[in-house]
Amino acid sequence: MRVDLFDFDLPDELIAQRPIQPRDAARLLDVAPDGLHDRTVRDLPSLLRQGDLLVFNDTKVIPARLRGVRGGTAGRQDVAVEALLIRDLGAGRWLSFARPTKRLRLGDRIGFTDFGATVETKNDDGSLVLAFDTTGPRFLAALEHSGAVPLPPYIRSGVADAQDRADYQTMFARFDGSVAAPTAGLHFTPELMASLADAGIATASVTLHVGAGTFQPVRVDDTDAHTMHAEWGEVPAITAQAIAETRARGGRVVSIGTTALRLLETVARDHDGAVAAWIGETDIFITPGFRFRAVDLLLTNFHLPRSTLFMLVSAFAGLERMKAAYAHAVRERYRFYSYGDCCLLRR
Repeated sequence: MRVDLFDFDLPDELIAQRPIQPRDAARLLDVAPDGLHDRTVRDLPSLLRQGDLLVFNDTKVIPARLRGVRGGTAGRQDVAVEALLIRDLGAGRWLSFARPTKRLRLGDRIGFTDFGATVETKNDDGSLVLAFDTTGPRFLAALEHSGAVPLPPYIRSGVADAQDRADYQTMFARFDGSVAAPTAGLHFTPELMASLADAGIATASVTLHVGAGTFQPVRVDDTDAHTMHAEWGEVPAITAQAIAETRARGGRVVSIGTTALRLLETVARDHDGAVAAWIGETDIFITPGFRFRAVDLLLTNFHLPRSTLFMLVSAFAGLERMKAAYAHAVRERYRFYSYGDCCLLRR
């Protein structure tokens, strides 16, 4: 499909720079069969049914933005380097983006605050593989000390502060590995979770380590030419069982965010519509025409024009319906993207 079909006007001032406090006070646009309804996240229990199942992404954002220096050798000057870790390749090797890429060569050593790395590979898409000399828990501990929260560039130009350490992490975060937050989960609080439980609404979790592909704009004219980065995910057996039981009693599966949806639909695509226990990588790219099998409702933030995420929600709820919903959101001054408001969509 033409990428310009997913374009719309979004004033810069509607891209939220800080989250609303408390988190569940954010606005929620209910995109219902009978029209658009302005609500808040605290209304969510009344918008769902007893027996529904919410599925959260329990990944944890790591401080994946690093600053270091490439040491000068053989007449070459020292160069300041900024690196963004994308994906753990194992054995201390990380797929990364780095600036200035053109001044880095294979074998170059980069010194960061608490460890060093060697440029092992340079890829055609501008990414590279950094081999770090510290691995495992020691590496993650060092990241916590010297790394920065990897905010996208449209939030304060990507410059994070101490407050973002808490703001850019969901209450469900358990497993280190993401370089972008599963932002729909940012709206939940212990109080809201208690209200959902009182309403007879169950919860389950999956893990999808969100990669920097979330930050990357679509630079092609046709969606067929866009390449998604692979992301690692896991559906635990207990979650697969909860989904099967929800289906059996006539309940609905509600994905909290596009990351959980992408993982569930990957597994359902490979298992004839069923969601089974699963571990692996997914590079699924969902655009209109996709056949959804796993998810009935989607709670998700408002996304940017021409983004893969706006394409996904358009596939889920219909392009024209989403254009109308987003036009309403802009007109009513909803707050967009990671720290912004959200909408509830039905398949």
